[in-house]
Amino acid sequence: MLSNIVLIAALLAGVDARFGKEGAAQQGIQDLGNQFGSPGAAATLAGQSPGVLLAGANACAKLVLADKIVTELGTDPKVIAVAAALVAAEKNFNPFAVSIPSICSDASLPATAALRGIVPLIDPAVTGSDVENANSAKSLIKPFSANGLSVADVMAANGFTNFTLQAADGTAGGAAKAGNANAGKGAAATTAAATTAAAATTAAAVATSAVASCVPVTLTTTVKAAASTAAATSAAAAATSAAAAVGGNKGSAVAAGVDFGLCVPTIKFEAGLNGRKATEFTFQAIDPLVNKGQQEALNPNIITNRICDQLGNVCKANQAAKDACLAAKAQILALGTRDKTTADAWNTALGFPGTNTNPDNAPQAGLVGHS
Repeated sequence: MLSNIVLIAALLAGVDARFGKEGAAQQGIQDLGNQFGSPGAAATLAGQSPGVLLAGANACAKLVLADKIVTELGTDPKVIAVAAALVAAEKNFNPFAVSIPSICSDASLPATAALRGIVPLIDPAVTGSDVENANSAKSLIKPFSANGLSVADVMAANGFTNFTLQAADGTAGGAAKAGNANAGKGAAATTAAATTAAAATTAAAVATSAVASCVPVTLTTTVKAAASTAAATSAAAAATSAAAAVGGNKGSAVAAGVDFGLCVPTIKFEAGLNGRKATEFTFQAIDPLVNKGQQEALNPNIITNRICDQLGNVCKANQAAKDACLAAKAQILALGTRDKTTADAWNTALGFPGTNTNPDNAPQAGLVGHS
């Protein structure tokens, strides 16, 4: 009897730990302060954000709010990045009440071009969430083609269909049809490329402000599966990247034209760094040139911010590499994890999947993430 009570308590605690995602979204909007829009506009929008991420909210509501953020606060890179994070945010979900989520079927949302093609994170209790969560992380870096497609259509076209449709007026639809991974990618390629460029160049400010304000993050298992999948399917690319990193040009295979110059922008996740306890795991850049002057940190966003700064300051990286770093930084901020999978996700995003995140062979006993 006691064991059953303990099990139920653990399950409920796990569900409760996943609630509160709306707090991070609210803080991101709030941090825009009075820099944009009319006085108090950001605060008002921030106050509306918790409601659109609750389990009972209409699936299209957060897309409407994301558009409203851009409409009222403008198209500054900081604003676009915050709105994009809201589009990608995971809604609260109660697996004890329903088995699959509802996704917006309105092809006109979001209306902002820079936000189209971004797909949301899904609770890991949902079958197939590993596929969708990997797609969500990718879409923040390079949005999927979305010409004439709803968010639900984009998700289905890229391999995730385990959801029901919901229109902006609340009308519910049936289960989504199986998608084609190439669907909708023809005429919209140019639009998607433009959106990607905008997202890549706007992410840094939001990540930096989140670090400065100590935005709370919730440890989830969402990205663990996504990162594992990405690493497993990118073994060949890892070998290519490792070969490229030897010698003068430490470039990666993340995209054509990317050159990280003198540095390899990878991250490790180890215990006991800089005299910390053998059970305390922190993040740190692996490359000594990148890491010079920067200690380890519990918050991965501090390290990703440092890496992106160093690419421009000392690494002699080209603009394509700097843009890739900014996009990866926004991805890590959106993921909200603080464990080994965070380092894996970062390394994979920059073209170095399979990187050893424990190069110093630190003790692995008690390996846990930090929430």
